[in-house]
Amino acid sequence: MVSILWFRNDLRLTDNPALAHAAGHGGALLPVYILDPAAAGAWPMGAASRWWLHHSLKALDDGLRAAGCGLLVLEGDTEALLADLVQRFAAGGLYWNRRYEPASIELDKRVRQRFNEDGLDVASFNAALLNEPWQALKGDGTPYKVFTPYWKACLKAAPPAPPRPAPERLPPLPGGVNPAGLEACGLLPQIPWDAGFYAQWAPGEAGALQRLSAFAAGPAAAYEAARDWPAEAGTSRLSPHLRFGELSPRQVVAALQPQDPDATGPYLRQLYWREFAHQLLFHFPHTTDRPLNPKFEGFPWRSHYAADLQRWQQGRTGIPIVDAGMRELWATGWMHNRVRMIVASFLTKHLLIPWQAGAHWFWDTLLDADLANNSMGWQWVAGSGADAAPYFRIFNPVTQSTRFDPQGRYLRAWVPELRALPADRIHQPWKGGAHPPGGYPNPVIGLKEGRALALDAYQAIR
Repeated sequence: MVSILWFRNDLRLTDNPALAHAAGHGGALLPVYILDPAAAGAWPMGAASRWWLHHSLKALDDGLRAAGCGLLVLEGDTEALLADLVQRFAAGGLYWNRRYEPASIELDKRVRQRFNEDGLDVASFNAALLNEPWQALKGDGTPYKVFTPYWKACLKAAPPAPPRPAPERLPPLPGGVNPAGLEACGLLPQIPWDAGFYAQWAPGEAGALQRLSAFAAGPAAAYEAARDWPAEAGTSRLSPHLRFGELSPRQVVAALQPQDPDATGPYLRQLYWREFAHQLLFHFPHTTDRPLNPKFEGFPWRSHYAADLQRWQQGRTGIPIVDAGMRELWATGWMHNRVRMIVASFLTKHLLIPWQAGAHWFWDTLLDADLANNSMGWQWVAGSGADAAPYFRIFNPVTQSTRFDPQGRYLRAWVPELRALPADRIHQPWKGGAHPPGGYPNPVIGLKEGRALALDAYQAIR
């Protein structure tokens, strides 16, 4: 019997339940990845994610070949291509790991119904989360909208099972299959804006395991103290690997278990923040584009903001910490989490630009662009989502910068025009009426003015 293994955001051999199930049937194994932008609905994969996907699929194919198999990469309509494979190879089973985005859920339902009716053995599995979105609910069966009670409910549940090892050998491909197709998909960018990615990242399961090992051996123990300092290597940088399923969260938990739980607890809490985001998206699928809090449907966002949005995207707002973050994002496909909150707050509150505009830019430029986390994060900052920051919490970017980058190391790394400035001026180069050096712009808006406008706007919907 031929078993079809449908890969999606689970690009690994270790702790992959669909792979273990499909390989256990004997016969031939046909792993396939289908690039189908239409299947993602309104959120087809952004340019940075496509770069990562190219290299991750190449690494997955290498791993499958080393185990005696290989990966077939196709592009087109998912249902039609799966049906063609089923017919061509007389497949008896179709297996995959679940996704939880609205469009993916609908696709899963259609695929399951279609191939169940055709008499295939069809099964899907959880490979992405510690708790599925229908677990860890409130006593009345409704989902949590505040993180801390959700986190406490998760802690009461049984601990996650240990991760499964990667198989040493896999069943062979069916006869006549050429495991290829990746290059034809055209995932890499046409212009070399991705040049800086290669020095920062190693997509694929091996790179994920190496980064996890390095984090567990060092920074994990100091995560609580170091995570807010953007010039320090205090975070895990595992988010792209988790987003593409090169690691499972169970592997992360297992890697941190030998450590002091008091030290690693703050990082594990972040894993559950990721889980919380997926639960919210599952139960409130409209939150990718519309506010969770219905009051924000009438929020008085600006209607003409293209020029200011472009300055924010290009890192030319005149606010050093904002510009440093946006330039780091463009150059590396990633941004420190503290800085993500600062740039998002500046866009939505000081500039009163809708959070959806920022969410779409992050979606296109972040290597770890994850629909659940991206949607929840932007709504949290804007004040319209679950467990949202109070309306009057408006990050002062200068205060944040001087607190978490006091010597300006992060600013000097990403805003070279300001490198010569002393630490007491680099955070606000306009201080005292001075002109910023090197052609660096003056602020797009005064911080006091922006804060006042934001408070007026939030007061309007209270």
